[in-house]
Amino acid sequence: MYGQLIDLLDKRKVLEFGKNIGSEKYVKSFDAWQHLLVMLYAVIKRLDSLREISASMYPEAHKLAHIGITALPRRSTLSDANARRSEQVFEKTYRDLYQTYKDELSSDSRKLQTPKWFSKLQIIDSTTISLFSNLIFKGVGRHPKTGKKKGGIKAHTIIHANEGVPSDIKFTSAATNDSFMLQPSQYSKGDIVALDRAYIDYEKFETLTKNGVTYVTKLKKNLRYTVQKDIMYMNDEGQMAYREQYVTFTKEENKEKAITHHAKIVTYVDIKKTRTKLIHLLTNDMEMDAKDVVDIYRKRWEIELLFKQLKQNFPLRYFYGESANAIKIQIWVTLIANLLLMVVQKRVRNRSWSFSGLATIIRITLMYYINCYSFLNNPDKDWEKLIEQTKEPPIQLSLFD
Repeated sequence: MYGQLIDLLDKRKVLEFGKNIGSEKYVKSFDAWQHLLVMLYAVIKRLDSLREISASMYPEAHKLAHIGITALPRRSTLSDANARRSEQVFEKTYRDLYQTYKDELSSDSRKLQTPKWFSKLQIIDSTTISLFSNLIFKGVGRHPKTGKKKGGIKAHTIIHANEGVPSDIKFTSAATNDSFMLQPSQYSKGDIVALDRAYIDYEKFETLTKNGVTYVTKLKKNLRYTVQKDIMYMNDEGQMAYREQYVTFTKEENKEKAITHHAKIVTYVDIKKTRTKLIHLLTNDMEMDAKDVVDIYRKRWEIELLFKQLKQNFPLRYFYGESANAIKIQIWVTLIANLLLMVVQKRVRNRSWSFSGLATIIRITLMYYINCYSFLNNPDKDWEKLIEQTKEPPIQLSLFD
């Protein structure tokens, strides 16, 4: 199973990335490819420490040799590699994989009957991965009881809504503000960006508007604006369905420079089992239907599901090293594993697997000699054969047999 999974990788490119970055100097046997295979094995198996990695690989030595791991690394060897080999090798590997498989991962909007804007939608958000130490990456906030502050690495992520994997990702300390990730120059005319209110920046929003890029975000409570037009839409029961306010924001950077930005506030009623509240959204598209604005913002939840998927199915609570480089390597390898499993999930046609179910079954069968796609398409096949055999009457032997 593992051999078929790593067939999706390009060994030549991985070694080339390591050589170009200069990470292979003085390396005798444990090169970038060997390093990636061991880390990928550990991440998929959800191993929590270098000791577990080393111990679990010895019983599988003959199988691992078949896929190219020529020498089982000791704990010290893997620890040194995580500290010394640049995390850029794994970053470049992930970005190359994304470019290779992004079209395959992209949803067919015609089959799914998604709205026109779906294929143009990009979502920005960040997630914080907590660390025990505050020395490597500066933490944010303090524990309400102890007053202590844990460190944390923040992963700033962009995904295309129809792909479901990060198209761009940057790491900072948890104390870094999210707004730096919104770069108007990265977007083209016609693109749509859904983001949280932490990214609100009038100057960037005005640049996006001039470039023909639509944004949808949640309104901050303390924003000041003047209302140019106010329209209320009612439903058949006489209650508010949507409210559209055409507004102008003005911000004075200094006496010589002032920023003016025109936008629309869409208000709708969010009804849940336990509560009902008004949600205020902000967009620069003056023509878009209010329902589409709401649907675009709701699609922002897809990136939250991605973060949940990564944290639940891969080991991101325990790290294989204490250096910033080792932590970043483990996260990049996790992203690589996530992308590979999503490609496999996409290629399985006859059975619908949840990502968690797929990750579990691949973790269990990782070192089994089975055909990956035949098994995943019909995992019950051998069991069904066994049941059929038990239904057949036993052979009656004569006294002369």
